[in-house]
Amino acid sequence: MDAAAERAVTDLIQWFGTAGEDLPWRRTRDRYAVLVAETQLQATPVRRVVPYYVSWMERWPTAAALARASVGDVLAAWHGLGYPLRARRLHEASRVVAERGWPADDRMTDLPGVGAYTAAALRCFADEADVLPVDTNVRRVMARRFPGGWPGTPPGRAWAAGQALMDLGRLWCTNRAPRCDGGCPVRAGCPAADAGNVADVTPPLRRQGRYEGSMRQRRGTLMGALARGERVRLDDDPDASASLVHDGLAARDGRWLVRAGHA
Repeated sequence: MDAAAERAVTDLIQWFGTAGEDLPWRRTRDRYAVLVAETQLQATPVRRVVPYYVSWMERWPTAAALARASVGDVLAAWHGLGYPLRARRLHEASRVVAERGWPADDRMTDLPGVGAYTAAALRCFADEADVLPVDTNVRRVMARRFPGGWPGTPPGRAWAAGQALMDLGRLWCTNRAPRCDGGCPVRAGCPAADAGNVADVTPPLRRQGRYEGSMRQRRGTLMGALARGERVRLDDDPDASASLVHDGLAARDGRWLVRAGHA
């Protein structure tokens, strides 16, 4: 085992203990709350998520409360976070949990919208199990700082280690402008920084297509109108309307596009 890497893990956890961000989802170990946060955080910046998370949890504090909500109201509350299919899947997952309870630990991915990463996040951030969730930020930190693999988490510190890696990747070990020599808490002995090949070992990001004029933008425009309680003529944008209906994000009512569940 690499002793230097083990020391880096200890340093990282100690740094997080004094400098870790106070985010609302870090104040709970409730599985539902963690699921809401992890779903909202997918491909969405933390600062944008915080107000949505707070208002969401005030309105629907439990899986049972969300399960009772209409899908139209859920999608309206989600508007502005993007990728509304996430909200639809979160609603479906909450209905499953409300009716049947949480799946076994090794069956978390049976829940709608829960993939391998989210299942690991639930186990780590809600249950404090010794499981390491690896998202884009963590994968980048691993490639640069721990190229030989994660050296292991000290007993009972899985939650802190996972959250510390998230903060490190988001705030210091960033994709385009890593702050290697600006105070990084695990700079000492970093293989990539020492070798000067940080860019070379950085995993490539999947590039998104242009937003302006895209189907994503057109769908978002229609979803915004629906979130405001408006009805939209189907022939205003037939293709975008049809795609929303197909995905269960809206419904047809004659010649009109309306909120899902409100036809």
